[in-house]
Amino acid sequence: MGHKTRKDVIHTFHVNFFAMSLLETFPWDCLDRETTSDIIVDILHKHEMFASEPLDVLYEALGEVMCAQEEDICYKTYLLPTGDAVSLAENVALISQGTTGLVTWEAALYLSEWALENTHIFKNKTVLELGSGIGLTGIVVCRSSSLTKYIFSDCHQTVLQRLKDNITNCLTNGDGNSASVCVEELDWENVSDEQLQRIQANTIIAADVVYDPDIIACLVRLLSRLLNYKVQEKHPDVYIASTNDKTDLYLQKRLD
Repeated sequence: MGHKTRKDVIHTFHVNFFAMSLLETFPWDCLDRETTSDIIVDILHKHEMFASEPLDVLYEALGEVMCAQEEDICYKTYLLPTGDAVSLAENVALISQGTTGLVTWEAALYLSEWALENTHIFKNKTVLELGSGIGLTGIVVCRSSSLTKYIFSDCHQTVLQRLKDNITNCLTNGDGNSASVCVEELDWENVSDEQLQRIQANTIIAADVVYDPDIIACLVRLLSRLLNYKVQEKHPDVYIASTNDKTDLYLQKRLD
């Protein structure tokens, strides 16, 4: 922040504000050079402690910085028990562009580990993954199992593009797996019967997609529709991983 420290900036704000000075004298250029929202949050907290009137310009600055942080992308490498590694492009922020699908969540790690221990479940199967996000689970399954086809799916356009990029980077012709791979835009509320019938999945998997009661209701309705479509005279098998006990219980109740 140049020659001014965080403490200097906060002190300057309080002196000017409580002295009824014009806020143009506040060192806004220091905030412009900030790459995190911490300094702005500190000022807002101190400001709110005195029950002062909200200062719109500070909240706007906080929003701009947080929005910029949403766009930050990192590359994470996940080391698998098999010795293999999967490197994915992810967002730094947990929530970006109104979605949680641009980061890898804990249940995806558990489902990936389970898939590695149960590769026989996917042998010669067509697998549909609901809410694939940026693709960790699907990439692990495709690399480790002798499946026929893997269908990644999501509904958010930015997530779908990031997913496609990660698939391109992680699933190459040289990985030893000849399974067909595709990405479907799948809106749980508005998916057509024709699209579901065309998918023809033997196995359906999902990880960390059951975190909200309204979403769970949509998921249950979608699963009910998918289970109506038999493949080779059998209903699909469904495997869902979640790290939230409450949503697990709610999902089980809705399924029952």
